[in-house]
This record gives sequence, structure tokens and C-alpha cells, in this order.
Amino acid sequence: MITELAVERVEFTCGACWHRWSVDYDVQRYLDGRGDEWEYFYRDNTAVPSPYTPQGAPPCGQCGRRWVGRLVARRPVPLPGAPEAPRSRVPAEGLHRPERHTAPLLEAGGHPQPQPGAPREAGQVS
Repeated sequence: MITELAVERVEFTCGACWHRWSVDYDVQRYLDGRGDEWEYFYRDNTAVPSPYTPQGAPPCGQCGRRWVGRLVARRPVPLPGAPEAPRSRVPAEGLHRPERHTAPLLEAGGHPQPQPGAPREAGQVS
């Protein structure tokens, strides 16, 4: 059973060349039948290892070394079924918002990246 869904923005700073970048991951927490909880990470709709481990950290775009990421922002995604949540029935014909099938993928790295030495604006997450 899925117990939590979230989008997590993870920042990486290469310890070799000091390049900084960030990536958004879709995260699912899952409770199995034995009571153990697991985390699943997805980037661009593909399952990936945890970015918080050396094995799951993406390589630096400048030098290729891997450095563990750190969480800088997170947005929980509500699970379905909350009684106060508005909902819309999807018609059986399948004509409800057909453009969603052909919309371009919202890429995990598709947000503004940190710029080296740039001052942070008020309210900006690092």
C-alpha cells in the first residue's frame, strides 16, 4: 500500500569541480504486507536508486564524478480518497482531456538550475 507520494528537489554539489545542479524526483513510500516501509524514486518516469546514496547520485555534468544529493525542497502529493477533496468523474469514452496522452514529458531537470556564485533571491530555495 502506498503511504506517501511526494516530489523532492535534490541538490548536488560536485566536490571535485564544485558544479551545482538540482533534480526533481517523484518519491513513493510503500508499506509491504510484512509491515516494512520502502521508498521508491523515479526520475522522468524511470525507476532509479535513491539520490541520497553514492550509487543513486547522478554523475556531474562537468566532470562525471558522483556526489550524494541533499534535500532542498519537497511537495507532498495528496493520496486519493480524502472526503473534502473535490473530484471529477472521468467519462468512459476516454475523451476527457485527450491531450494528456500526447503532452511532452515534464522533465526532472526542467527547472531553473543554481548558478555558480549567483546571490539567492528572497524566498528562493537553494
